[in-house]
Amino acid sequence: MKTIDLNIQDAVYFAEKEYEALKDKSVEAITTLEEGTGAGNDFLGWLDLPSKTPETLVDRINATAERLRENCDYVVCVGIGGSYLGAKAVNFALADSFADFYAPKPKEPKVLYAGQNIGEDYLAELQKLLEGKKFGIVVISKSGTTTEPAIAFRLLKNQLEQQAGKDAAKDLIVAITDEKKGALRTMADQEGYETYIIPDNVGGRFSVLTPVGLLPIACAGHDIKKLLAGAQDMERTTLHPSPENPAQEYARLRNALYQSGKKIEILVNFDPKLHYFSEWWKQLYGESEGKDGKGIFPASVDFTTDLHSMGQWIQDGERTIFETVISVKKPALTHRIPMNASDLDGINYIADKRIDEVNKMAELGTKMAHVDGGVPNIKIEIPSLDEYSLGQLIYFFEKACGISGYMLGVNPFNQPGVEAYKKNMFKLLKKPGY
Repeated sequence: MKTIDLNIQDAVYFAEKEYEALKDKSVEAITTLEEGTGAGNDFLGWLDLPSKTPETLVDRINATAERLRENCDYVVCVGIGGSYLGAKAVNFALADSFADFYAPKPKEPKVLYAGQNIGEDYLAELQKLLEGKKFGIVVISKSGTTTEPAIAFRLLKNQLEQQAGKDAAKDLIVAITDEKKGALRTMADQEGYETYIIPDNVGGRFSVLTPVGLLPIACAGHDIKKLLAGAQDMERTTLHPSPENPAQEYARLRNALYQSGKKIEILVNFDPKLHYFSEWWKQLYGESEGKDGKGIFPASVDFTTDLHSMGQWIQDGERTIFETVISVKKPALTHRIPMNASDLDGINYIADKRIDEVNKMAELGTKMAHVDGGVPNIKIEIPSLDEYSLGQLIYFFEKACGISGYMLGVNPFNQPGVEAYKKNMFKLLKKPGY
């Protein structure tokens, strides 16, 4: 199978001196990562996760997903941050763009998300949608006490028990949590929920290839074996230090650009299905690198949509940015622009062309304009938008993130700053102990 293609030629010359100077450091960083000798080395379980995930676990996840698919019109994935973003990124990328506007079909439930915010209207409207409906819950939390998912799960659990009965509800709730401790583990054991384990050595933002992401993805009807196969191939591709290692080269170049004054990385897509992939990517890099007063700020745009809003700033604004573009080589469907006799809209010159051909020219034209305007451009091309390619892309970005964090001189696997808002919120709410 074809791997992703990394093209750095329109970015490297913006920081050639820094790029050359970082060659040895990039080798040192990937060696530190692979040998487990760096900071945060107790959270490296994701490194060989694709190749070491037992087939029996994958089969069990698929069986659980099939049970929920047979008995539910909706499956609500309850979690926040890494507990939902990876699954939503994959499910959104692989779904029909208008899937939400179709009614659920037998054995094809809609996967919904809760616990990622504290929106009163959002939760009330979600529960209204689920009134009288057959639904199940996949609740994901290491502790079971994180505020946002704890609120959502309490509401949804009560609703499910009232609608389906307590005995039936326990078979429609799956908990993905700690193996031995925590409030959710205690509740799951007491109530008799089926459970999956969040590995102790895998942090949330690296957990999409664990049951955390695999079960909701399987519930949406996607092939998690192909997803893991793509990740396995990328694991092998990025294993050793080499100029041919795309994760190493991406990490090396983005650090070179950072040293040359490019403080913001914009992840760009020209396919709206990748919108939530960008949201997953922002957490991965923001939470991994933004510490100790350091870190590239991760931003994202959907083109060509945002060329009509953010395009002016990117073209002519402060030159502290670089772009990383995810390009999909081949769309799944074929759709052409029709000819019109009057041509009042003036687009007969592109009549009979595939829409993707026009999109690709917009992509190329944008790159040319931005590079001419002083914006370095990294291109990552995937063959198509499918499980295998997404598995590759997920592992590529995870591996590059670990390398890049070590090159930057931070621990890429902790997130001490995340707790600050929680302490203030708990104090304001008069939580015991705060």
